[in-house]
Amino acid sequence: MSDLTGKTALVTGGASGIGLATVETFARRGARVAINHLPDDARGAEQVARLSAAGFAVISAPGNVAQAGEAEAMVAGAIDALGRLDFLVNNAGTSATREPVAPRDMERLTEEFWGTILSTNLLGPFRCTKAAATALRAARGAVCNTASIAGRNTAGSSMAYGASKAGLINLTKNLARALSPEARVNAVAPGFVASGWTDPWPEESKRQAIGRSLLKRACTPQDIADVIVFLCADAAMVTAQTIVVDGGLSL
Repeated sequence: MSDLTGKTALVTGGASGIGLATVETFARRGARVAINHLPDDARGAEQVARLSAAGFAVISAPGNVAQAGEAEAMVAGAIDALGRLDFLVNNAGTSATREPVAPRDMERLTEEFWGTILSTNLLGPFRCTKAAATALRAARGAVCNTASIAGRNTAGSSMAYGASKAGLINLTKNLARALSPEARVNAVAPGFVASGWTDPWPEESKRQAIGRSLLKRACTPQDIADVIVFLCADAAMVTAQTIVVDGGLSL
């Protein structure tokens, strides 16, 4: 793996879970990293303080990617603070529910529910990538989107969530076209990840997911982060791809 000293990264949803593991992986390899988090999420400042105290070059980039205008301003501010942008990780996302919504429970999928998911999971990555496009092209950089196996015809937390991730997989291909040949765009599709996101899920659902996987364990945030950073920094001839990281769960 290459030394990333002198390189920069912006990770949305970077204060916990997959996003935080990605921030730490970039930082350990020498990159300067902007951690995006919701403005009222205290974990953002806490993680910046913790990682800075450990000697890593990290800054805070508060902003809600689900809000038009706010997402673009956050990206512009991060690029200004970092001085350039080599890697953008569109990781911020939401399931808008504490536990899975069965396909038959369509009455729970309100207009507000759909709007929350699509504005964060699909429009958010588009807003951020569009705002970062000039800087990414100049740096000959890369983007990685956090999709999901739910976007590849595997049941997820809801049909709305699955649709948003299917859209993100398609968007990844078209953003790769848009930023070529200067910059690359890929995605990672995690399976069941043991994290704060899935902690509230029914224990039986989690046991079943692990049992169906070939490797018989849940993914960790670090499992996903390793592939995200690889796609950004080490896979110079890979673009427009979605890499599944699920321990064989979707096979």
